[in-house]
Amino acid sequence: MDAILGGGGDALGQVPLDQWFFEMPPFTRYWIAAIVATGVAVQCHILTPFQLFYSYRAVFHKSQYWRLLSTFCYFGPLSINLVFHLFFIQRYSRMLEESALSIAHFSWLIILAGVSLLALAPLFNQAFLGSTLNSTLVYVWSRKHPDALLSFFGIFTFRAPWLPFVMIGLNVILYSHWPIDEFFGIAVGHVWYFFNDIYPQTNNNSRPLDPPRWWIRLCEGNPFRTAQQDVQPAAMGRDIAAGMAAEVR
Repeated sequence: MDAILGGGGDALGQVPLDQWFFEMPPFTRYWIAAIVATGVAVQCHILTPFQLFYSYRAVFHKSQYWRLLSTFCYFGPLSINLVFHLFFIQRYSRMLEESALSIAHFSWLIILAGVSLLALAPLFNQAFLGSTLNSTLVYVWSRKHPDALLSFFGIFTFRAPWLPFVMIGLNVILYSHWPIDEFFGIAVGHVWYFFNDIYPQTNNNSRPLDPPRWWIRLCEGNPFRTAQQDVQPAAMGRDIAAGMAAEVR
C-alpha cells in the first residue's frame, strides 16, 4: 500500500504485526486500536453507529458525553475503506507525532483540532469526525514537509503540500461526491499551521497555539514544577528542533 501515496518508511508486512503496533507512538497506537475495536464491535452488533455519532443535543442535553470521543473512532464497517483510513493514520499521524517537539505539543494539537471540529460539525452536518481529524493531521504533516516527494501508484509524483487535495480527488473519483468534511479538516489544519509556522516569523517568535505550561507539566508527569523551571527545557527543545530542521534541509 506504500505505493499509493509515497514510498519508503515503515511498511507493514516487513515486521511482525505486534512489533509494528507497539513501535507506534502512544496516540497513534491507541487511536488505531480504538478504531479497530469500534469497527469490530459494530460488525458484531455489540454497538450500533447510532450510539457513536456526534450530536450536540445528545451530548449536552442527554449527557451522552462518550460521543465526544466515539465520533473520532468510527470509520464505518470493516472494509477496504477502513484499511485505507488505517494506512493514512498509521503513516502520517505517526510521523507527525514522532517529529513533534514533545507529547504535550502533539496532544495539544489533537485537543485543539478535536474541539474545533466538534464546534464546526453542525455547519457541515457531519456525525463522524474521524476522517476529518485525519485530514487535519495529513495537512499539517504535508505543510511541515513541503519538499517531500510522493507518488500515486507510480503514475505521477507530487510534493507533499498537494497530498490533502490528491486525497480529495481520489475520494471524488471513487465515490462521486465532494468530501466537504475534508475541506473543514484542511481549514483547521491550516489555522494551526499558520499560527505555529508562519505567524511566529513576524511576531517575535510568538506561538499562541503552543500548549500552556500547566499542560506541559501534566504531560511530563510533574504538575507541581514551577514556571521558571519550564523555560530552559522549552527553549532548549526549540533549539534542538531548529538544528534538526536545518540539518534535514
